[in-house]
Parts: sequence; C-alpha cells; structure tokens
Amino acid sequence: MWPMISRSARAGRLNGPNRHMMDPKDIERIKPFKLVKYFTLTSLIVILLGSLALSMVIAHRAETVLLKKSEDYALLMAENLNHQVFLQFIIPAALQFGQVIQLRNKVLFDRLDQVVRNTLHSFSVEMVNIFDREQNVIFYSFNKELVGKKGLGGIDYQQALLGKSRSRLIRRGGFWGIMFGAPKESELRTYVPLRAEKPLSNIEGPILGVFEIVQDLSEDYRTISHFKHRIIVTSVVIMGVLFLILRHVVKRGEEIIEKRALERLLLKEKLSHAQRLASLGEMVAGISHEIRNPLGIISSTAELLKQKLARTDREVQLADVIVQEACRLNSIVTDFLDFARPQAPNLMPCKVDEVIENNLTFLAPEINKNGYQVHKRFAGHIPEMQADPGLLYQAFLNILINAMQAMPEGGAIYIEISARKHTLTISFADEGAGIPDETLNKIWEPFFTTKDKGSGLGLPIVKKIVEGHGGIIEIENRPEKGAQVTITLPVERD
Repeated sequence: MWPMISRSARAGRLNGPNRHMMDPKDIERIKPFKLVKYFTLTSLIVILLGSLALSMVIAHRAETVLLKKSEDYALLMAENLNHQVFLQFIIPAALQFGQVIQLRNKVLFDRLDQVVRNTLHSFSVEMVNIFDREQNVIFYSFNKELVGKKGLGGIDYQQALLGKSRSRLIRRGGFWGIMFGAPKESELRTYVPLRAEKPLSNIEGPILGVFEIVQDLSEDYRTISHFKHRIIVTSVVIMGVLFLILRHVVKRGEEIIEKRALERLLLKEKLSHAQRLASLGEMVAGISHEIRNPLGIISSTAELLKQKLARTDREVQLADVIVQEACRLNSIVTDFLDFARPQAPNLMPCKVDEVIENNLTFLAPEINKNGYQVHKRFAGHIPEMQADPGLLYQAFLNILINAMQAMPEGGAIYIEISARKHTLTISFADEGAGIPDETLNKIWEPFFTTKDKGSGLGLPIVKKIVEGHGGIIEIENRPEKGAQVTITLPVERD
C-alpha cells in the first residue's frame, strides 16, 4: 500500500517544533488588543445613547411645534368666530329680543348654531363651547347635553375673562402611554374671550363670554410617536450593524496583532537557536581540525604497523581494529565538519530520479542482504532542476539508511516523486516502528540520537542541505505504521 502524502499534516508539522521551542509563559504574555474593543463598545454605547437622546429631542421639538401651530390655529378660528358671532348673532339678537342669552330659546340656539357651524365648517374642530360672562354657564355647545351646565370652565375660563387666551393639552391613555409619548387620546382646549367689537375701530370692546375650542390631536401625536419610534429602531439597527462590523474589524485586528506577536517570539527563538548553533559549529570545527591531524597520524601508523606485524593473525587483527576505529572516528569528525561549515550547493542541471537510482545502486548489497523491498513510483515526467547532485546524494543516502535501520528485520521502503508547477516533492516512507512523539520534536537538534552509535548529526545535515537548496523537509509518522520523510524542492533557483 502506497503512503499518502498529507499536506495539511505536513503543514501542521512544519511549525510544530518551533512552537514547542517557545516558552509557554511567552505565549501567555501575548495579550489581545483589548483597548480597541473596549473603546469600540463604549463608543457605540455613547453613540446609541446620543441617537436616542437626539430622537427624543426631535420628537419633543415636533410636539412643541405641533402644539404651537394648534394654538395659533385655535386663536385664528376664535378670532373669526368672534367676528361672525358678534355681527350675525349678538347684534341681531339684541335688536330682536333685547337680550342675547336665553338658554331655552330654541330660535336663538338654532341661529347661533347655524352661525358657528357655517363659520367653522372648513376648520378641523372637535368641540366648541361658549360660556357666559357672569355665571360660568355653557349657553352653547356642539354637544347639546352640555348646554346649561355650570362651573366647567375652570381656571382657564377665569383667565379668559381677564382677557388672556389660554390653552391646555389633555392626554388620556394610561401612565405608560403618556410616558412613552403614545397616549390613546390627545386634545387641545383653548379658551379665548368673546368680545364686543366697535365698528371702524381696532379697540376691543367689553368681554361678553368665553369660547372653548377643542381640537383632537390624537392622530398627530400618534404620527410623532411613530416617527420617534422609527428613529429609535433605526438607530438601534444601525448601531447594531456598526457594532458587528467594528467587532469583526477589531477581532481581525486582534488576530493580526496576536499573530505578529507570535511571529516575533518565534523569530526571536529561531535567532537564539541559530546563534547557539553558530557558536556550536565554530567550536566543533575547531575541535575537529585539532582531532583530525593526530587521527591521521594514528591511522597511517596503524597501517605501517599492520604491514610490519605480519607474524601472527592476532597481531594483524589488533592492527585492523586500530585502523577500523580510526576510520570510524574520522567519519564522525567529517560529519562534524560537514555540519559546522556552510554547505553552499554547486548548482547544475540535475535529475532527482537519477540521484535516487545511484543511491539504490550503492545500497543494493545491503538491500539484498537484509531482504528490503524498494517500491518506486515516479509520477509522470520528472523535470530537470538546478541542484547539487553530490549534496542531494548525501541527503537521500542518509534518509534511506535511517529507513533501513528502522527495520532491522527487513521491510518495504516506498519512494515517490511527484512534480508540480514549480516544485518537486520526494517522499520516503518505511514500515518501521515510527518515531515517538517525545522524540519527534528533537530530531532536528544537533547531536541528538537514539542509536547506540552515531553522532546525531545525520538529520541536521540533511536539513541544512535541503534548506540550502531552498526546500522544505518534514518528518511525520504514517497512519498505518512507520515514518515518512517528505522533501519539497524548487525546480528553478534564482
């Protein structure tokens, strides 16, 4: 079964070691951008309250204008009514009957009713009452049941007798209806003195009675109330939309700031890690050079000693041990130097599949000896790329040897190459025991190894080679069993 290359898993694994390298306390210190959130919420509340206050002011202003216009309207009607009643009713009644007020005189009432209704037929008036001057008695009303009633004028009637026009707004509809500006009934009662007029003169005559003009303003106040409610609802909706938009913006800002803070911490950690590696590399290079010179002398001396001590097999065997161990130590010192010195690739046209074939040819005796099965799948045409064949050979060889060492009893090794537009992806998978999670985060650290023998520099060197080619290397455990190494290399280099 071929291993599946999980790009999402590899993407998550890419940043995994770096995150584990960070101090959890540093991550906890990355605080969200709370100030902007609080400022935004506070601003929206202030704007909402301001909008509500503005709607109340607008509604109050509209009510004030309505009341003023209604009062002016009532005074205009009263002035016109006063003129018509005096000319068409009071003077003729005085000439004909010798008196004006006769409560039960149907002729006088009908004549006055005709004058009043003809005068107000084009005006919007709900009720008109006319009080006498002496006894606070209604001697005319649209509602005939009120005629003859006494004492209904109140303080406004008294003020009108003194020549002062007064208006009173009366609302009915319960406490909450009045509080929220939506009473069921609203009416304006205006009290205006009924005066005698002097012909050809602007001088007002004596007060003969009082007009009470009642206007129904319920519909007008309901319109204002609905307008006020629409303003409030519109303000709340607009503020809600703004709050959602600003909340999204602030949340996005928090994510960006948190991401940048995390990136700064990661860069700081990487810089510190790079500095430690640089110092370590300088030290290793110096020690390796010092070791290599005497090591060469020991190796050459052992070879000479082997040639001279050919008397017994035991003595030759001891000389062979010295030579073998010197070669192994030289190999370790070579790894130290390869890790310490820069691996600048010598770029040239290169075929990755040919490099892997060379690796397999070199490892063929070991593969056949231990019964490894190598499965290759090179998808489509593998393009030629700019790379250093020698360094890639070294990196692939190290990965293949690790895969073989993970399966000491033999097993399958899967090699897959796939080409995309600008990259090549090379995958190596084995059927070994996999890599423990606690070890997976340390495999790139220099000198870390779980083997009895080895310098712990194999994978760090491979990583440096891959990154020197502008590529990415990731290692993860397969879902079935074993581990998978995935290398992504650019086809062309700038």
